[in-house]
Amino acid sequence: MRAFFTFLRPNPYLRTNWIAGVALAAAISVAPPSHAITGTVRVTIGKAGFILGAGGGKGTLTFRHRNYPFTVQGLSLGVTAGASINKLVGRAAYINELSDFSGIYSVVGAGGALVGGIGGVQLRNAKGVTITLQGPKGGLELSANITKVVITLDESRSTPD
Repeated sequence: MRAFFTFLRPNPYLRTNWIAGVALAAAISVAPPSHAITGTVRVTIGKAGFILGAGGGKGTLTFRHRNYPFTVQGLSLGVTAGASINKLVGRAAYINELSDFSGIYSVVGAGGALVGGIGGVQLRNAKGVTITLQGPKGGLELSANITKVVITLDESRSTPD
């Protein structure tokens, strides 16, 4: 019985760790914001394949109060079967300059759709831009693959937001 009450005694090491955790949380909350800007992304992508998949689509990046159209072309290798249409929305984070958005993105993901469902993906390019997208899928597709996506931004066709 005495061992049980010994267990209930306060531990000074736990209290120290708790205080350090609170101090760390406070330091993070007052850290200055990054100079990188986040933009909003809307994209529609069609995709089909069996083992090797291909897809493409169009989208819009809203960045610094302007809308920039872009195209998406992708290739996936892995366990892919079927076809789907994805209308995704999300955000592009860690954009320092508009030119950072265009480029080759990598994603490792798994997903699926059976006539309708929810899809999601996270992409990252060599300049550190991370695009996180989600939305409904239409069609029949199962996938677990490695994907390369090329995004080409058309700055000449931008419009005010």
